[in-house]
Parts: sequence; C-alpha cells; structure tokens
Amino acid sequence: MEALSLAAVGLGYWGPNLARNLDELEGASLTWICDRDEGRLERYGARFPDTRTTTRFEDLLEDDSLDAVAIATPVVTHFELAREALLAGKHVFVEKPLALSAALAEELVALAEERALVLMPGHLLLYHPGVTKLKELLDSGELGRLFYVYGNRVNFGKIRRDENALWSLGAHDLSVILHLVGDEPAECSARGESFLNPGVEDVVFCYLRFPSGVVAHMHLSWLDPHKMRRMTVVGDRKMAVFDDMEPERKVTVYDQRPQEPAETWGEWQTRSGDISIPKVANDEPLRLECEHFLALLRGEGDRIGAARDGVAVVRTLEQLQSSLERERERV
Repeated sequence: MEALSLAAVGLGYWGPNLARNLDELEGASLTWICDRDEGRLERYGARFPDTRTTTRFEDLLEDDSLDAVAIATPVVTHFELAREALLAGKHVFVEKPLALSAALAEELVALAEERALVLMPGHLLLYHPGVTKLKELLDSGELGRLFYVYGNRVNFGKIRRDENALWSLGAHDLSVILHLVGDEPAECSARGESFLNPGVEDVVFCYLRFPSGVVAHMHLSWLDPHKMRRMTVVGDRKMAVFDDMEPERKVTVYDQRPQEPAETWGEWQTRSGDISIPKVANDEPLRLECEHFLALLRGEGDRIGAARDGVAVVRTLEQLQSSLERERERV
C-alpha cells in the first residue's frame, strides 16, 4: 500500500509533537511542515530533513499528491484553515476545538460529509489509556450506575490573554465527561472570575446536568498552587479516579458504596472494600490519536464520528460561555 502524504501546519507549542508522531507513523510520510515563522521552519526542517518546508499554507493546498493536513495553529484560525483544506480535497486533523462556535463546527462537518473526507478534532485525552480504562469500567458495569463525574484541571501558569480558562482548559475535561456519560447536557451553568486581565476568566467552575440525571463539575484555572489533572467518577457500586499526574497509578478503583437503608432504623450505611490499581497501558496518547487518524484515512471506521463528538464539545462550551457572560453582567 502506498504511503499516505501528510503535512503538519503550525510549529508552536504543540505542533512539533504532532509532526514527530506523524513522521514516525508506519504507512505515512510527513512531506510538508508549514509555519509563518521562518526560524521555526529552519529549526524543525533540520529535524525532518526529508520534509519540505513552507510559510504558505496555499502551497499545501496546491500539492495534488498531499492527502491530509494536521493543523496545530491558534484556535481562532482552526475553522478557516480546516475549511480551506476540505475545499481543496484534503483530509483534516485539527487540534481542539474544531471552531469557536457550534455553527462553524457544524459547517465543517457538513463540508467533510459532502466531500467524503476525514475530519478529526484533536481531543487528546480520549486516546489516553487511563481514560479508556475509565470508560471500560463504566461500560462493563463494574462501577454500577453512574451518579456523577468531576474534573480538576488546575495549575500555576501559563496565563492567557486571548482565551479564558474555560476555552483553554475546559475542552480537555469536557470531551472526557461527554465521552464517559455518552450524552450532551440538558443544563449548563458556569461562574468565573477575571483577576489578572479584564474579561478573561482565570478560574471557572462549571456545572452540567444530563437528561439521565447524571451531573458533572469542572474546576479550571491557571491561578492555583496545585497542578492537578484528575477525573473522578462515582457510581452506585464503586468509584474510580484517573490522575494523569501519577507516574504509575493512573487509575485507582475504590470499592466504596452506600448500602441500602437497614430496616430497623432506615439510615444509609457506607461500605468500604478494597482499593485496586488496574493495569493501564503506557502508550503515548498522541501516538494512538495519530494512528487513529491514519486508520480513518485508510477507510477504517466512521470518517466524521469524532468530528460530530467535537461539535458537541463546542456546543457545550458555547452554553457554558453564555452562562459565564450572564453571571458577569449580574456583578
């Protein structure tokens, strides 16, 4: 089978990691890297000596031999670059979020469907073996009926001026929550505060309620003394925690649950059993994500299923942002 020709667009914070994985994929060839910064091109061009470099995105679109582009540019450019690539007949991988509005994200999905092209947003955590294990625990029934989920994604730095903590950090945990619950929320509310830059929330607290009755919460901040990347899942049989900061203990399962009320006095009792640490693969999530993209290019799986899920993430982010703005106006 002929190797698929790929291009990496954007060589800032995350782009070089994406380019490295694309370059190492079996059955694919990284034929282009693209960035407006000539210094970056020179630096990474030396790392990929067999790859062509350009500052013009149009060069990629005009290359008839190029199969797909992977976009890791600033969020505000995602929609337009992805749209131009789809119109040029290229398959598209684009870092999260797909666009800054659900309407624009849906436009990309419709365009990909119309042209039978792959469109895949880069929701990296969905490919983390720890998140995969959480989903397996839920789907197998080991945790029982899902009660609630909450995520903590906080750190000290990197402080943004162009996007708030919801859009910068929330897309990660939100994609996982929607994946675990398997639905979109019926109710969304958010509250945040802008301490450093007016109108840019440094800390955001989000509440989600789903049609099934499951609820979820997210704590998002770059102004916190702790570095936490944690997702907690509470069921009626067991509870589980995914902690990405743990080097070995990525997932911990707690055999803890409420007991039925005793007939004699009717009070709820709690039961605490064993704490277990299931085996979690040590595969690089980005490598798994890139391999999935390559599989989609080969015709394996739903070409835009991930994009539909990405639209749901953007739609929920929009609703949370609207709630943030309403709360801001009340102050």
